[in-house]
Amino acid sequence: MTKRRVLLVEDSATVRGRLREVLESDPELELVGEASDGKRAIELCQELRPDVVTMDMMLPVMSGLAATEYIMAHCPTPILIVSASMNRGEVFKTYEALAAGAVDVLDKPRGDEPDGSWERNYLQTLKLVSRIRVITHPRARLRRLDPAPLDASSYPPTAREYGLVAIGASTGGPGAIVEILRGLPADFRLPVLIVLHINEPFGSAFADWLDTQTSRPVAYPKDGDLLSAAGGRVVMAPPGRHLQVQGGRFRLNSDPERHSCRPSVDVLFESLAHECGATTVACLLTGMGRDGAAGLLALKRAGALTIAQDEASSVVYGMPREAVQLNAAQRVLPLSEIARNLLRLTARRAGGPP
Repeated sequence: MTKRRVLLVEDSATVRGRLREVLESDPELELVGEASDGKRAIELCQELRPDVVTMDMMLPVMSGLAATEYIMAHCPTPILIVSASMNRGEVFKTYEALAAGAVDVLDKPRGDEPDGSWERNYLQTLKLVSRIRVITHPRARLRRLDPAPLDASSYPPTAREYGLVAIGASTGGPGAIVEILRGLPADFRLPVLIVLHINEPFGSAFADWLDTQTSRPVAYPKDGDLLSAAGGRVVMAPPGRHLQVQGGRFRLNSDPERHSCRPSVDVLFESLAHECGATTVACLLTGMGRDGAAGLLALKRAGALTIAQDEASSVVYGMPREAVQLNAAQRVLPLSEIARNLLRLTARRAGGPP
């Protein structure tokens, strides 16, 4: 059996020692190198070509975020962020690392976990991340600069008027969502509803971070908020709650997980198929598993316009692949073309009243 080769990046000697012990206890993993700062992490990644990097965020010399950006631009390697969730600044850096191409994030051990539970989760997640085929992230995409906005006036109106955009994503989703939102002009007036799978406890501040990345307001809704009042806004499913639209209002619930997910993309998409039907444009983006595929099919059958991200631009071609196999996606597009298509489809309403 071929072992998965791991590069460990952590500045704390104590934490690094603990992670070293955990890694060396697993016969399926081989620890090939250790780094205590971001600069050394880059050097070792280029020299050793590991299968996966376990990366701290708060590092001397060069931060974990900067190291992640460089690695993903020059020697793309699956990266698992192991970061503290109690520090808001560190959490925001973690989101930026995920947007720059890191695959997943895990909270650092706090010391109060049941015996061995954190270690088992760490090893399981690391092995999963190590098998993902990552893509190169051009350095220009990593800068926090908005691209030139698209101009709605350059697109002729479509025959149909759409009322909202719905997006579902999982692994690789933070970066994909940011790219789409930045590609929409400031006067895009349709509400954008988003379900993103992100490990807890990192989900709670994601809307706050996303709000700093785009020109439009981003927030979690309250149960009973009116959909009609959400024009021009980004509405995200809160961590641990399903988001639905019923009777023209947002509804939140703690019903059982779908595909081991809560919030679930399927739950949102299926409610929109029943409630909004042909006035919805739905996009299923990069992600592991199959959540969202059945919901996208339900939307297509209800007359909605359905889009799936293509394989080449997906960090993980799982959820969109399932949708394509179900024939649920009317269009399969690279990430770079999705915002342009959304604007073209919704040009009649994009600059008008919600």
